[in-house]
Amino acid sequence: MKKDKKELKIRAIENGTVIDRITANKALHILKILELPDSETQNITIAMNVSSNEIGRKDIVKIENRELDHEELNQIALIAPKATINIIRNYEPVKKDNIILPDKITSMIKCTNPKCITNYENEPITPRFNVINKYPPVVRCHYCEKLIKTEDIDKQFE
Repeated sequence: MKKDKKELKIRAIENGTVIDRITANKALHILKILELPDSETQNITIAMNVSSNEIGRKDIVKIENRELDHEELNQIALIAPKATINIIRNYEPVKKDNIILPDKITSMIKCTNPKCITNYENEPITPRFNVINKYPPVVRCHYCEKLIKTEDIDKQFE
């Protein structure tokens, strides 16, 4: 029986990280956070705005020969709070986790209040935020108490 549909299959990676269930059209933000592509990463595969039974539309990023650290996962959680991380070794998933936005965030984003002390050039103060809502992400500046919503967070990674 002949199939009428043609499928494009994405090659499996031998070792590395697969970030799945990324909010649709946010894969390029993830690459910016991870400072990819770089001279050391061999292959990066991106699928954008693909069908998903769980979340409707999603992006997927596969990064060969790199496992993400805790800080990188926290940054991804701000952009894609429903994403999952799969660690691949010898073509097999050895670990699968949901990304969890921590209760406190330090230095990943800037406060959007221009009068906040963290935005003064002569004050070397690291931005700190308390997470008010995990999905969609909303954070509050520790210093000036300005609420920063998802759209303001997204703009910082564009």
